[in-house]
Amino acid sequence: MKRKIKCPRCRSLTEWEGNDSRPFCSEKCRLVDLGQWANEEYTIAGEKAPQHDRDAELEY
Repeated sequence: MKRKIKCPRCRSLTEWEGNDSRPFCSEKCRLVDLGQWANEEYTIAGEKAPQHDRDAELEY
């Protein structure tokens, strides 16, 4: 019996084994999720990481 999981994006059942997009059901769901991270629609609880100013690090 093959292991089935629910896609975290669309909640459809998909097989774990042989699925190149796992834990998602398809490349589309995987890319939509990646886009949501890139657009900062998802966040992780905690303090923000310090931002570095690359121009200030460059020595002329």
